[in-house]
Amino acid sequence: MKAGGASTDLDHRRIGPRLRAVRQERGLTLAQVAAGTGLTKGFISLLERNETTPSVPTLFKICGYLGVRIGSLVQEEAVASLVSRQGRGEDLFGGFGVTDILLTPLDQRFLQVIESVIDPGGTSGDEPHSFEGDAEVIYMLKGMLDVTFGERTFRLRRGDALTLAPRDPHSWVNPSPRQTATVLWIITPRSL
Repeated sequence: MKAGGASTDLDHRRIGPRLRAVRQERGLTLAQVAAGTGLTKGFISLLERNETTPSVPTLFKICGYLGVRIGSLVQEEAVASLVSRQGRGEDLFGGFGVTDILLTPLDQRFLQVIESVIDPGGTSGDEPHSFEGDAEVIYMLKGMLDVTFGERTFRLRRGDALTLAPRDPHSWVNPSPRQTATVLWIITPRSL
């Protein structure tokens, strides 16, 4: 896709090498990044070599630890960017029964919007996750989603929105045995 002559395509093959470059610029070892993010050294090594693709929360966690915005991994900031329907159908980040599609250009520094289609029983994983960000809004477009935040579980249905602090551990699951859920995640990355 193009807008104002600047490409806004996500080339996930750029993420790994750029993460490695940022890590090395900061003088950090794989072991330090692993310890700081709770990920394994092997996973980070695979990611840097483009042999695996991170989930959205994992990418936010790594970027938060390194002190960079996700958009800085792909391209320079554009004045205006269009993300067209035709160019956004790729499963960018993977997950457990979830297809994540980034709707905002990665160079968007102040807001990231991700659309997720979550299969019945799809989940964020066995453990609650967190990442560096100022705010996270979960907006339900279709279906249901149970979001556990602290000791509380919120059942979201079409039209519901939940705002939370992404730094605090949380998890989610599509509780429906038959219906997919479609969710918008609206995230303000960590203020630097």
